[in-house]
Amino acid sequence: MATNETENLLALLVEDDLDLAGTIADVLKIHGISCDHAYNGEAGLEFARQGYFDVIILDLTLPKMDGLTVCETLRREGIDRPVLMLTARDELSDKLAGFEAGTDDYLVKPFAFEELVVRLRALSGRRSAKAKIFEVADLQVDFARNIAKRGDRVLRLSPTAWKILGILSKHSPASVSREQLERGLWGDEPPESNSLNVHLYKLRQQIQRAAETEVICRDANGGYSLREKIDGE
Repeated sequence: MATNETENLLALLVEDDLDLAGTIADVLKIHGISCDHAYNGEAGLEFARQGYFDVIILDLTLPKMDGLTVCETLRREGIDRPVLMLTARDELSDKLAGFEAGTDDYLVKPFAFEELVVRLRALSGRRSAKAKIFEVADLQVDFARNIAKRGDRVLRLSPTAWKILGILSKHSPASVSREQLERGLWGDEPPESNSLNVHLYKLRQQIQRAAETEVICRDANGGYSLREKIDGE
């Protein structure tokens, strides 16, 4: 059964052992964590660049680009998603090299899957604790206390609206696709209706009055971003 601690989390798994990757994905799903998979380092880097993930599970030894290079590239490009490195190497020098590259945690193969889940919870929790208050234009969202204001106006948001704001704020100012939003809200089983459109419409109606700057923007790629709209867009 999924726990509240991992509900709606999305992980990127970069692992070339397909049997192990399949097992990890199954275990994470049981614990309420959705998982996208990349087979090699280059593909994993592109996934991380293009999508929002709460945590990245990165194998050290990968085809085309090793895990250290992937992690170093992500950090150099300003992508700060927590990275859990998987490795068969237990030498201190290897771990130090990983931490220097920007890895947040290490797990040595073979490992217990329950330990993997616990470490992912810890990493996602650390990231959540770093940014509880989000601000753009005169919108202020305090995720720790569940208080959202537009100027002096207090917003009354539904649980789903809070989840949408959470996803958009974590990815801000970049665009989040409809598929990413649906996965973040409902995992791998989104409703077949136009539920996302309804929730987005209600949220935008609450946050954006006629005289206020638009902050939930519909982007040219069909996705949405939480940012201050530029005049002339």
